[in-house]
Amino acid sequence: MSINTKQTLKCPKCGQMSDITVWNSITVSDSPDLKDDLLKGRVNVFRCPSCNQVGLMSVPMLYHDEDKRLMISFSPTNDVVLAEQLYENVAETSKESGELEKLEGYNLRFVTDYNELLEKILIFDMGLNDKAIEVIKLMILSQEVEKSEQRSARFGKLRDNVLEFMIIDTVENQIYTSSVPKESYDTVWQSLRESGVKPYSFDWERVNPAYATKLLNGFNN
Repeated sequence: MSINTKQTLKCPKCGQMSDITVWNSITVSDSPDLKDDLLKGRVNVFRCPSCNQVGLMSVPMLYHDEDKRLMISFSPTNDVVLAEQLYENVAETSKESGELEKLEGYNLRFVTDYNELLEKILIFDMGLNDKAIEVIKLMILSQEVEKSEQRSARFGKLRDNVLEFMIIDTVENQIYTSSVPKESYDTVWQSLRESGVKPYSFDWERVNPAYATKLLNGFNN
């Protein structure tokens, strides 16, 4: 079920009070149009009708796509310690409530970044798995090791059997693109599967660069 609340907010720029709908949960089967709005950056985004100030609201949200057997818990924070605490809370609550048993065969993801939330949705929409995508992103960044610390990668799209990634360089203040053949993704995913990585979750997971590094070091789920 998609759940929302109504809030009245004060614009931090001009002080105008505005009513806004805040979405705490999105179930795709209930609200397919809402998913489109989310992917277009229109969900939980404050837009002042007076001065046009725009800002992303720091609101936790649960995303549920029954058809793709995907559930994403989004808890926005930049604090590494807090992120781990929030993740542990989600995992523990899911087990204690019995919810986890009902999600057999699902991919369960915990994210703290809005762009990461959108990226996960796109990846699974394309019929891909984010575990292989995260490994490929590390491989792309390792091509220029001396710049890997200042760069991050995001999956962009899959078109004509080519995966396109955006490379964000925070020092050069530039965005580059990198293309990877779908065949390379298939090879990486097959290798991960053969090493024991499952295409679904046993528990909530944080599939990110740290997770991908563990995979490359021989760890699997």
